[in-house]
Amino acid sequence: MSLRLGATRLVGATPSRHVFQHTPLQLSAVATSHLCAFQRRYSSEEVAPAPPLLAKLKGDLKAAMKAKDKARLVVLRSVLAATLNASKTAQPIDTDAKLVALLRKTARTSQDAASEFREAGRTDLAEKEQEQIQILEAYAQEGAGQSASSEEVTAAVEAIISELKAASTSVRAGDVIKRLLLPGGPLEGKDFNKAEMAKIVKNLCA
Repeated sequence: MSLRLGATRLVGATPSRHVFQHTPLQLSAVATSHLCAFQRRYSSEEVAPAPPLLAKLKGDLKAAMKAKDKARLVVLRSVLAATLNASKTAQPIDTDAKLVALLRKTARTSQDAASEFREAGRTDLAEKEQEQIQILEAYAQEGAGQSASSEEVTAAVEAIISELKAASTSVRAGDVIKRLLLPGGPLEGKDFNKAEMAKIVKNLCA
């Protein structure tokens, strides 16, 4: 009886008595609850949804595996591996526009490979590359947004140059291109030739 009274007084005299009144399991449950709440907040605030085209590629990968479509499997695995690698860098593939650019870049690489195979007399390998190119271009076409004509690109460039001139005496081509490609910029979501856009900027800034 005296021991229990002594223990009661000790707990009552301890400022952190509420901690001692929780069992290890209860403390673990509380910690887990806080961690889960943090993870839910993090996932909802920090993780952006995947681009629609990327979700389609992942779904098509499963279908290609079932159908044993070798050419499509090679294409999808290569593109998805590239997007995974990019997600670990400061420039992730987080929009359909970026994914379309990746698809077209991959198609150009395959086109160069096909040309080399033809020169080496390996028409069989060149045909395989050509089949993959068709798949890449089909996905790129599907994911491309509304096309921007040369006139639309020129008008966007002229508008930005006017804005920069109003704010500064000097206008640099690099600043114009940066403004054009910013999220929410005049060309966002539109399909256009970047080389042609850069040429228009250079001519108008000269």
